[in-house]
Amino acid sequence: MPVLDRCQLLAAMRVLDVGGAKSDGVGRLLADLGADVLKVEPPGGAAARTARPTVAGVGIAFAIDNANKRCTVLDPAADRDRFLDLVAEADVLVDGGRPGGCAAFGTTAADLADRFPHLVALSMTDFGSTGPYASWSATDAVLCAMSTALSRSGPTAGRPVLPPLGIASATAAVQAAWAVLVAYRHRLRTGTGEHVDFSRFEAVVQTLDPPFGSEGQAAVGQKASNQLWRGRPRNQQIYPTFPCRDGHVRICLLSPRQWRAMREWLGEPEQFSDPKFDTIGARYAASAELNALIASLFAEQTMGHLVDEGQARGVPIAAVLDPAEALASEHFRAVRALTSAEFADGVRLDVPTGAFVVDRARAGLREPAPAVGTDTARWLAAGPTAAAPEEPTARRPLDDLLILDLGVIVAGGELGRLFADMGADVVKVESAAYPDGLRQTPPGQPMSRSWALTHRNERSLGIDLRHPDGAAVFRGLVASADAVFANFKPGTLDALGLSFDELRALNPNVVLAESSAFGADGPWSGRMGYGPLVRATTGVSRLWSDQTPGGSGGAFFDATTIFPDHVAAKITAIAALAALIGRPEDATRVHVSQAEVAINQLAAAYVVDAARASGAALDDDAAVHAVLPCAGDDEWCVVSVSSDDRRRALLGVIDSPAVDLVAGLASWTARRDKADAARTLQEAGVPAGPMYRAADVLADPQIVERAVFTEASHPLFPAPMPTETRPARYRHLPDADLRPAPMPGEHTRAICAEILQMPAGLIDELITAGALFEWTRPDADPHPRIGTAE
Repeated sequence: MPVLDRCQLLAAMRVLDVGGAKSDGVGRLLADLGADVLKVEPPGGAAARTARPTVAGVGIAFAIDNANKRCTVLDPAADRDRFLDLVAEADVLVDGGRPGGCAAFGTTAADLADRFPHLVALSMTDFGSTGPYASWSATDAVLCAMSTALSRSGPTAGRPVLPPLGIASATAAVQAAWAVLVAYRHRLRTGTGEHVDFSRFEAVVQTLDPPFGSEGQAAVGQKASNQLWRGRPRNQQIYPTFPCRDGHVRICLLSPRQWRAMREWLGEPEQFSDPKFDTIGARYAASAELNALIASLFAEQTMGHLVDEGQARGVPIAAVLDPAEALASEHFRAVRALTSAEFADGVRLDVPTGAFVVDRARAGLREPAPAVGTDTARWLAAGPTAAAPEEPTARRPLDDLLILDLGVIVAGGELGRLFADMGADVVKVESAAYPDGLRQTPPGQPMSRSWALTHRNERSLGIDLRHPDGAAVFRGLVASADAVFANFKPGTLDALGLSFDELRALNPNVVLAESSAFGADGPWSGRMGYGPLVRATTGVSRLWSDQTPGGSGGAFFDATTIFPDHVAAKITAIAALAALIGRPEDATRVHVSQAEVAINQLAAAYVVDAARASGAALDDDAAVHAVLPCAGDDEWCVVSVSSDDRRRALLGVIDSPAVDLVAGLASWTARRDKADAARTLQEAGVPAGPMYRAADVLADPQIVERAVFTEASHPLFPAPMPTETRPARYRHLPDADLRPAPMPGEHTRAICAEILQMPAGLIDELITAGALFEWTRPDADPHPRIGTAE
């Protein structure tokens, strides 16, 4: 797979990056897709260039997050006019930190958005520009604590376990890039720019592993609609991991077919012959006995043999690898998911290339950040900032788009929702024979809460793509569509007669946006895969364990998260929207591998490992991120100490001689409410945050004041549900609509009539023939054609 010299999808976009370490990843994502990103640094270069961890004196995170950018130096005292000239010609301004980079030039991103009405200006701070936490600071550990991720990580009792550091910051960067790209697309249509008041805290709450949104299929299959996750994990074996002769393997049984294959592998045990075990809920209830049988079967076999056998049988299974084993795999080498990059003279290390694949070529890292002042302070291409607006009265950025959404479960469902929330007409394509996993519900419940939150604002088309007439209807829709979304195992679309070449023949400008567990190419591309298996295979499960002295050792604590599904959906959305913005003359295919998303989210951590293994001069990060007990039952907070100044400030607060900093701090927090402890430390300049559960998030004063969640009603649910209000706080763009998620086939007639101009009689014939299906209200028809899929 080639690595593009430069992707062209965003070649017309000019991005002025004046932010710091916490916003650098935003411009990197846009640069990977072809934007001209000009990084502005002060004389001598940004402090982040030498921030630990470093290799040969080079800041690893800076080198990665500023790859593919150009770097220039402006002196705030002498170059203010040149800075304003660059802003005037830019499409996007990225600023980050408090104070932001614009402050050195005597202005702010908000002020520049006022001065230059065409500009999309991003202000990226830890908690947003308003609210009671506006002056607070956050680290990855603090964001994990306050987003509920920490409360779902660790044993069922005792100290929670922090997720791998780096995930939260990378997640916030992805959300910010999506928010910017949406606003830029609106600017192209209307001529109106935007100021985006972006909070990293809100982004991590919404995207890392949201407490209110899409859940994993196993959780959906066993939880009642009014249940909210209350925090500490009740079952870290929901996607169980088993020891074997040379390590561990993880399985992920979801569909009845997968369970039957596992039962056959077990030798058809009589106690599990009842058809009720086709359901996730029944297997979960009997998990102790079932897992004991599987553990016995696996114990004396090797990881490689079990993976090969499971894949052959149709059982989703993966080896639990460490990061070094993952990156050394034949698969990642074959697909060029790693790039050898020079960090300093004579120091070359393998770096994750990036997750975007465009038309079977990789759009990612070409070289690390250039040296200080390598580039002049000018744009690559001269010309007008933007063409005349196409639709100056457009209300929503994507309301001119028609999307055919074949995506399933979380990564697929989230992708469609992102476009629907921004106004696109998203047609959810549903099968009666193979319903979406999020359609699973406990008995008597017509719709899962996860489905209701994931598929709001969409329409549902009931269709059998294997029926010749159903396939003909779908092909007719493709001819009118702007994009097709899918997240099947590679080869599935081809088997349906809907390969990219066939879609392109139907519509020469269509965008096909796909994601899959391991990508479209390479030795692992044909493997069955879900988020838990991706985490196992990429080394994330190994990193997501208790590494503290005296901790839980080899236990894995990532089972109750659904990382990287949500962030993979956002990355796919960014690539899809970039393709729709770029609109090349030919159709475009973008593909995102969840496995590559995972390693890129933790790119700096993997490079640190590579540097350590190579013997390079590594100066690792010495920051302390402590999970500490607080007053109350199972209440905790997180405190981060990354500098001598913060250490002194902390010691002043807790009045401790600092013989053992963490022990002294734990004694201080144990006597205090978690929120009060965090507030006191933040006021002293020390990053800290309480560990939140889902209910805590809804009551948090920052979340409430900034209206991060909205109450959404659905006719099938007795009470409103909290749901995401918007991807970021915009000045002009409206909040997302809250149209109820559909029942399967609810809009079949309307879609066929409106888009294909089908007469009612023909639609009736296709329904009778089984090519289409529709949902009818139970109170209108005692025998509806289709109810809730099982």
